[in-house]
Amino acid sequence: MSNRNHNLLRIGITLGDVNGIGPELVIKTFLDGRISNQFIPILYGSSRVLNIYRKVIKINKFHYNVIQSADQAVPGKLNVIECVPDLERVDIGKPSEIGGKAAVQALHKAIEDAQHQKLDGLVTLPVNKAVVQQFEADFTGHTEMLAKAFNVPENLMLMVSEELKVGMVTNHVPVKDISANLTVNRIVTKGMLLHESMIKDFSLQKPMIAVLGLNPHAGDNGLIGTEEQDIITEAVQKLQEAGVNAMGPYPADGYFGSLTYRKFDATLAMYHDQGLIPFKLMSGYTGVNFTAGIPFVRTSPDHGVAYDIAGKGTAHTESVRQAIYLAMDVFRNRSMNAELTENVLPTTEKGTTEK
Repeated sequence: MSNRNHNLLRIGITLGDVNGIGPELVIKTFLDGRISNQFIPILYGSSRVLNIYRKVIKINKFHYNVIQSADQAVPGKLNVIECVPDLERVDIGKPSEIGGKAAVQALHKAIEDAQHQKLDGLVTLPVNKAVVQQFEADFTGHTEMLAKAFNVPENLMLMVSEELKVGMVTNHVPVKDISANLTVNRIVTKGMLLHESMIKDFSLQKPMIAVLGLNPHAGDNGLIGTEEQDIITEAVQKLQEAGVNAMGPYPADGYFGSLTYRKFDATLAMYHDQGLIPFKLMSGYTGVNFTAGIPFVRTSPDHGVAYDIAGKGTAHTESVRQAIYLAMDVFRNRSMNAELTENVLPTTEKGTTEK
């Protein structure tokens, strides 16, 4: 749902952990007023927190518009919805119960507005899962919370930059449990989500997808593990049978080291660090975490709360900016591709177009 009056997208932003770098990122991002003219930004958080950080990082002038609901948001300014009216204090650079509670309150309000189509996309700033779980016991991440809210059984964690797009078969799984979590069906499901996202969200007609192995040298024909022979190869074959341009499994080190990834539109990694380490090395501060497979557009910067630099004025805003731009791009791509699909004329049994 876009803003019909202004023809600008409404992008929600959750403040994240109020003790981390989230507030600083918001202030520094929207100091340049030109960004607020490209869309309607709606921050779910606390104006008091913004004022505290503004003084700490020595920003004299920072303007925003306090509103009661997303319907009141206007272009040209950062719009702030007060989600934490009872905030007692901010412990900059330290995890705290208050930080967890504030993050949960902002996230719930943003998701509620997303469900009621008051937002076109959502950018979630980083939280500390441990402190959030003190108030939301079953919280395992933004992705899982959004998937539950939109009743989606499967989704894909997809890291996006200009250089690389990497999806993960397993996300936050201990290394010792990765192999047990790999099945043919799971790899096929994630591969299909990656394929569909490339078409629907990135407007690639026939995306080429590389599938990585799990073991060193992709198992070396069973000498260093059999997951490639027993599971991954079969999954690649099933993806191919389903019409996906998938190839692999590739040894991860050689795949990235020899720049083979440049021949593909996207990469499917077996586990978190296998995909995230090369991604972050190549992407620097420009990487974005995108949740593929849910009906609502959600992105996030590819870093954490960074307590160690909170309040020091040194946090980089590029990943936040890229997360905002990607959310807008994906929303527009989905809208355009949905419209194109709706306008396709049906065909007869002989393959001729009906008139």
